[in-house]
Amino acid sequence: MSEASKQFQNLINSGAPVGEVLSINSFLIWVRGLQPVTLHALIAFEDGSSGFVREILPDRVLVMHLGDPRHLRTGSLAVVQTPQIMARVGKDYIGRVVSVLGEPLDGKGVIAPDGSWPIFNQAPAIFERELLSDQLETGVVSIDALFPIVRGQRMAMLGDSKSGKTTLATQIAINQKNTDQTVIYVLVAKRRSDVDSLINRLSENGAMEKSIVIVSTVFESLVLSYLAPYIGCAMGEYLWQQIGTDVLVIYDDLTAHAQAHREISLLAGVSPGRDSYPGDMFHAHSSLLERAGRLARNKKCLTCIPIVMADSGDITAYLPTNIMSITDGQWILDMDVFREGIRPAVNTGLSVTRVGDRGHNDRQKRQAGDTLKLLGAYSQAKEFAHFGSELSSDAQRDMIRGTKVRALFSQIPGETYNLISQQLMLDILLDQNSASKVDVAQLKKMIVQSSSLVKSDDSYQHLLDHIRGELGLPPAAAAAPPVSRPAQQAPPPSVPAGGAQ
Repeated sequence: MSEASKQFQNLINSGAPVGEVLSINSFLIWVRGLQPVTLHALIAFEDGSSGFVREILPDRVLVMHLGDPRHLRTGSLAVVQTPQIMARVGKDYIGRVVSVLGEPLDGKGVIAPDGSWPIFNQAPAIFERELLSDQLETGVVSIDALFPIVRGQRMAMLGDSKSGKTTLATQIAINQKNTDQTVIYVLVAKRRSDVDSLINRLSENGAMEKSIVIVSTVFESLVLSYLAPYIGCAMGEYLWQQIGTDVLVIYDDLTAHAQAHREISLLAGVSPGRDSYPGDMFHAHSSLLERAGRLARNKKCLTCIPIVMADSGDITAYLPTNIMSITDGQWILDMDVFREGIRPAVNTGLSVTRVGDRGHNDRQKRQAGDTLKLLGAYSQAKEFAHFGSELSSDAQRDMIRGTKVRALFSQIPGETYNLISQQLMLDILLDQNSASKVDVAQLKKMIVQSSSLVKSDDSYQHLLDHIRGELGLPPAAAAAPPVSRPAQQAPPPSVPAGGAQ
């Protein structure tokens, strides 16, 4: 008798609820009996395979099979193995590429888990949480300066196909090698080439050592694509709540997850709702994203960035509006901005953060307001220029300064800047008297080499004046205001040779 058969028999002998397989429809198994049973309970079948409970009816139970049910037969037995399906979790998963079920895919050997964690765990209660306050450094100037994310926040990323969503998410993940955060990157129903591209980019930039990549491909079962985000969240919760580590989880993408959930629901006979999505579509994503936050007992955070496809840039569609109503803000990637050569193609008119400015100091808040005002004036001047109108001197200055700021916002993959670097560059480019004389590429190079010298407000102002002098710029019109908290530091940014594509 095999080990699986012995374990199955032991479960029956222990008095666990037993049922009989009534029908098999691909990965959907109807089982009579199994009562009493709970939703998401792990079920073991007589052939050694397993599944979890999706639906409970008075006379039967619907089980979603994990794996290949070809050897399962009608009339075979099923038994409740555990009250809920669990994910294997542990510190040794960091730096590894794994399947949805926790099996290694990188050829680096077996991973010994520390334990298990509920896949469909409940979000922490309100009284267990704490207000968010610490900015999460993405290294992307347009995001950190205008639409920041704080640790523990839920920030959606929306955009059309090929608008740079995965590239931006990868850039954010790469920058966490300079922080104390662990990144969990969940790939949902991706092509093998997309998986290889992500892993290569993380490895080339030295970020794989602090990351966990969970892979589900288009060739695998819909069940695995459905489970992938929940597995990633469970691994993150263990590191966050038990180990005491700040964690960033990136879901790439929840559109593929929603489609898998829709197909499973339609096969199960669930009545379709708007856009043929099941009625519990909102609950499926809200129960996942609400698990992010900051714990009061250990002051640690779980941050999540769900990526959502907005076909043809339509952010008013069902799924994008669903996700936006759940999250605390969104970055909108616009194909029009993308075609202008700005990377990442963040639409500064539609993007918004609802709690991210809690992580900004006074200087950053002032810069964000001035930058958004300048970009508005730049867009207006650009419209006038299209009509051939003669621009006033003020409008011409707005055009020049706006062009310089947009050049600052354009970053190749792997090109990141810490928060001090960003503030120094913006202070110089927002100055009306000096922006037109600045070479942005030269400015970036100088800032990379010197920003680590900033230790206080005084040293910040001293370095700012020094850089202005090196660039041959006139003295600043006014000194930057003091910050409300110590300037956040990070190691100098890294720019790979040639820039990964």
